[in-house]
Amino acid sequence: MSNSVYKKVELVGISPNSISDAINNAIAHGSGEEKITWFEVVEVRGHVEDGKVTQYQVVLKAGYRVG
Repeated sequence: MSNSVYKKVELVGISPNSISDAINNAIAHGSGEEKITWFEVVEVRGHVEDGKVTQYQVVLKAGYRVG
């Protein structure tokens, strides 16, 4: 079994449509040069205007392999 090292980063994804879209936005824009291989949702929140949800915000911990 090989030894591996992963780096963990925190990302916040935002979408006006859904929690799933907010997660996908965070992964797509947060990976940069690194290829994210796992994520954990640690917080979900949103913005409400006039009694309607206008924005979903999802905080993720994501990791990618560095060694």
